[in-house]
Amino acid sequence: MTTRTVTTVEERRLQFFRWTPYGLLAVATVLAFATADRIDFGPVAALAVLLAATLALQLWWTRREHAFAASEPPAPEIPGLVRIPGAPGPASVAYFVLRTALGFALTWVSPFFAVFACVGYFDAVHLLPPRPVYARVGLLAVALTLGGSQSGGLPPRSTVQWAAFGGLFALNACLALGLAHLGGKEIERAATLARTNARLEQALAENAALQAQLLVQAREAGVADERRRLAAEIHDTIAQGLTGVIAQLQVVSMTTDPEVARVHLGRAADLARHSLGEARRSVRDLSPVALEHDDLPEALRKTVADWAERTGVDTRFTVTGTEAPLHDEVAATLLRIAQEALSNAARHSGAGRAGVTLSYMGDEITLDVRDDGRGFDPLARPERGGDGGGFGLDGMRARAERLAGTVTVETAPGRARRSPLAYRWARHD
Repeated sequence: MTTRTVTTVEERRLQFFRWTPYGLLAVATVLAFATADRIDFGPVAALAVLLAATLALQLWWTRREHAFAASEPPAPEIPGLVRIPGAPGPASVAYFVLRTALGFALTWVSPFFAVFACVGYFDAVHLLPPRPVYARVGLLAVALTLGGSQSGGLPPRSTVQWAAFGGLFALNACLALGLAHLGGKEIERAATLARTNARLEQALAENAALQAQLLVQAREAGVADERRRLAAEIHDTIAQGLTGVIAQLQVVSMTTDPEVARVHLGRAADLARHSLGEARRSVRDLSPVALEHDDLPEALRKTVADWAERTGVDTRFTVTGTEAPLHDEVAATLLRIAQEALSNAARHSGAGRAGVTLSYMGDEITLDVRDDGRGFDPLARPERGGDGGGFGLDGMRARAERLAGTVTVETAPGRARRSPLAYRWARHD
């Protein structure tokens, strides 16, 4: 069984910075000793001491990196930016300075050790303090070492070698500083992008939480709205039907004429059956029974005729405009509002005449219910309560507002009232 360790881009870069100095030091040492017979690099003892000091410095820094990597929490990965554990700080500055000095000394002994000294080009920005001046000084020190190596070794021994050293040092310095500047800009852009992505992720998380909260609120509002709708349906069906049954039975209890009693008992039975049908319909889909086989004008015509027969009020129903098909919910709402308005008129107005007009006006439809009753003060009269605990004008307004409609009441005490209502609905073809 083979186990693969998956590393991130930042971890691979960190491994490069950690192990590259060892590899370059080994390559430089091999080249230096392989060419020892052609290049006089001074006492071998001095070279051995410098190599031992350099290797000890590298081992100390590697152990310190491991210790810091185990104790520091993982940081977010930013493309192009390497977070060397424990850097920048006093220890990393000391490590860079000592390594650069040892690289310079080794290059003085043999020019091939510039292969090891060039590692400062890669990590000066990461090991030194974040102010640009520190990184520039470090890069210039490395460029000085490489310029001396490329010009034939340190120290220069002739005017030509000094001139070559100056030119090569300037070239190395310009290349190092220019590339470091471009790299810094790239890292800065990457860091800005990382911060932007972090803020975007935070905003997305906040939006997700807000959406979840809105869904909960919408669900709660939907439950409350459905409860109000069910209450209005029960009020407009069962409650009104039972009120009619009670009214018919009261007539029976007060009459001694068997024929009159028979007629009102028949009406009470019809109302009870109608209410039962409405209750069953409400359980299924809350759609009025009257609209099951008829359109809205015909359902209103039958409703008005039945109400007039029960109450004895002279009532006329009129349709104006060109009839147009309506959404089932709109038709049901208008029918319920008309039933409630007529029920209110029967209980409170004492009217002798009433009228219901359904008007189609292009993209609007208006239902007008009026009577010649005693009128009332809309501001003083409570809209909830009354006989049977009805919903009254509040219920009608709630139904109308659910479909972007309005209810208007025109009435006054002692004056014929035109109400309750004018309902307007904007139809979308």
